[in-house]
Amino acid sequence: MSKETRKIETPQPIRGTQDIFGPDAEAFAHVVETFERVRKLYRFRRTEMPVFEKTAVFSRSLGETTDVVSKEMYSFEDRGGESLTLRPEFTAGIARAYLTNGWQQYAPVKIATHGPLFRYERPQKGRYRQFHQIDAEIIGAAEPTADVELLVMADQLLKELGIADGVTLTLNTLGDGTSREAWRAALIDYFRAVKGELSEDSQERLEKNPLRILDSKDPRDKLFVADAPRIDDYLSDEAKDFFARVTGGLDAAGVAWVRNPALVRGLDYYRHTAFEFVTDRLGAQGTVLGGGRYDGLMESLGGAATPAVGWAAGIERLAMLVADGGGVAERGPTFAVIAETRNVESAASAICAGLRKVAFGSHRYEWSADRSAISVEQFVTGNPRKRFERALKASPSICLILDDRGNEGNGAISIRAKAVAPDAEYGMSFWEPLNSILKDSFDVRGQRVDFNREVYLFPKSA
Repeated sequence: MSKETRKIETPQPIRGTQDIFGPDAEAFAHVVETFERVRKLYRFRRTEMPVFEKTAVFSRSLGETTDVVSKEMYSFEDRGGESLTLRPEFTAGIARAYLTNGWQQYAPVKIATHGPLFRYERPQKGRYRQFHQIDAEIIGAAEPTADVELLVMADQLLKELGIADGVTLTLNTLGDGTSREAWRAALIDYFRAVKGELSEDSQERLEKNPLRILDSKDPRDKLFVADAPRIDDYLSDEAKDFFARVTGGLDAAGVAWVRNPALVRGLDYYRHTAFEFVTDRLGAQGTVLGGGRYDGLMESLGGAATPAVGWAAGIERLAMLVADGGGVAERGPTFAVIAETRNVESAASAICAGLRKVAFGSHRYEWSADRSAISVEQFVTGNPRKRFERALKASPSICLILDDRGNEGNGAISIRAKAVAPDAEYGMSFWEPLNSILKDSFDVRGQRVDFNREVYLFPKSA
């Protein structure tokens, strides 16, 4: 055996995955935080779903013939021999949860979630094998007002993120069940006549899923798609009225939209509204957010017929648009608390703890400033002589500098505030919580901490 020490190789990341850090992570977090604010505004309940389900949940809901099921799902057998799948989308798992947990009692129920999803597909800009989505669903509401609410919510989300410019809402109707079935039969008859000239994929889909031919990117299919039967020729009066109420609701809410008659959903359980928010700022992956009404999904999972509508959006793609628009401004801490010597490190930690309690609202003192904008960072590690320099690089608004040098061993700690980026909002009332925290923990001698004013802290008498 060789006595030479073998070098341990560092494992490399899996293709199609990503490690998010720095400005990209800030943009990602901004998307999630904004989504959380908006879903609370619209009173959507938060839910957490398992990242894996029984494979049947997705094969039934997505359809055995879809690319997701046949080519892209991460499926495996567990130790008990049961086939499980990492979730490729949210809706099927939410539908399963609705049925198995008795959420029918809350219907109509508004649900929102976000998290990782998994698909084995070719990685490209904005597309990963592990990716993340935000998702919103309304289950148990058959009225077109549910479609309108979700679309208005999505529109507001994009505006709150600051990425609505250049994004267009495209809209179509798939009709009700009767309309869709008549249209489907007409499409089969039309494409049968040119079957031999279609792409191999479309020939395979012709009998089972002809609507998918309509969104084929293959040039051989596009030759015939332009003259294919349109849904408008097969819409029932009820379906026409439903779509008119959706578009009328959007007009009333001030949400701009355009009709896209080529926008389809191939699975039979989709009904009425189908929509996508699209942009040309993401290259080939132009869809920012998409969804539709899926009134027949619950039946495919063994439940009763249940109306439902929802949408999902890729967090990575939204974050890319946020970054494209200038990104999220990274603010420095409000307070940088600096221990200039090792002897004052504990005092610095105590002051940081007090400031953070006030900022989080768990202290009896309150700031007149917006607490959510307050942040505190302590500099008590590394070379003491370089801590102030490190603190300045963090771009704080205020430095609180603690020092005990020159105090002749009397236990005194000096504290002074230095304005690095002073802001007009920091008036006299801003300092009250800080001075109160100091009085709680120390014997304070001097007037009060303020800009360019030094006070002395002594240990409290027993």
